Amino acid sequence: MKRAALKRAAHVACFLFALGASTASMLAQNKYFAGWPAGADPKAVGDRVAQHFLDSPRQGSFVNYPEVCIWYGSLAYADVTGDEPLRAKLQARFQPLLTPEGHALIPDKEHVDFEIFGAIPLQIYIETKNADLRNMGLRYADRQWSKPQPDGLTGETRFWIDDMYMITLLQVQAYRATGDRKYVDRAALEMAAYLVKLQQPNGLFFHAPDVPFFWGRGNGWVAAGMTELLISLPMDNPNRPAILSGYRKMMTELLKDQGADGMWRQLIDHPESWTESSSTGMFTFAMIEGVKHGWLDEASFGPAASKAWIALTGYVDQNSNVTNVCVGTNKENSYDYYMTRPRNTGDFHGQAPVMWAARALLEK
Repeated sequence: MKRAALKRAAHVACFLFALGASTASMLAQNKYFAGWPAGADPKAVGDRVAQHFLDSPRQGSFVNYPEVCIWYGSLAYADVTGDEPLRAKLQARFQPLLTPEGHALIPDKEHVDFEIFGAIPLQIYIETKNADLRNMGLRYADRQWSKPQPDGLTGETRFWIDDMYMITLLQVQAYRATGDRKYVDRAALEMAAYLVKLQQPNGLFFHAPDVPFFWGRGNGWVAAGMTELLISLPMDNPNRPAILSGYRKMMTELLKDQGADGMWRQLIDHPESWTESSSTGMFTFAMIEGVKHGWLDEASFGPAASKAWIALTGYVDQNSNVTNVCVGTNKENSYDYYMTRPRNTGDFHGQAPVMWAARALLEK
């Protein structure tokens, strides 16, 4: 009986690997992701930032995409750490949205920045199996492809680099919740198209086709989006090789652009630019997962990811607020525009990537 159980477990592990899924037993434990100095322990930092999110008011009149990002990151972190009290509190934060009074807080617009909201009910469904939340989340994922273009891309396609996370997370979450490959195949098709159109020869991405600047957080959305997709994308998806190649090309350039302090800059390829924490958190997350899944060379990227995490934790202040976060930024074809953007403290744009990176470090 014991041998049969072990054999079944081996078959399940092989099946999940074929799907490209992330499982605890398959993640490599990297020697660079241990022995943290004071203040950089990912569990301690993650606990602080997650609790601070629970204590924080809404940063807007409704649940906007930065709140979705830290909420999702905190839920995933609670799952990895097995923190049931944290998970319960994060799930309870959703309950007021289901009341008549709270319904106005739910975004409901056919636009990538609004549709991503569906990732939260889908994550809570994965944890609780509440069918109402599953249906709620799938409404957003299905609507995003209700008016597809002739080439199969979503009608919400606009070829802004932010989309490479916003669209991806929603569709990947729908796949994780249902096992229906149409969702992850959609995300892969979209990602491959964006890579062809937007990735530059050096591996980075202009903020927009008419704005030739490598803005930090914009590129961070791309890095995080490709990472979330590769974690769950089945090995036999026809777009996986191109996406993995685009990811590696980007990571290789980011390795060159990392500052001696471990951080990345507001304008990635301008070393005189100021250190920006949200992009650094996103790149750190992407590199940690790349090393752990074997997509990146451990000897090259392990030290870089470790150095980045240590540097990033130095931007988490005594109140668990992440500092030096670029404010929400529209596009403008101007060097001075990016260099003079204001910097926020405690902005969810910066809090979220810290949770993603902490989760990645703690995955077994």
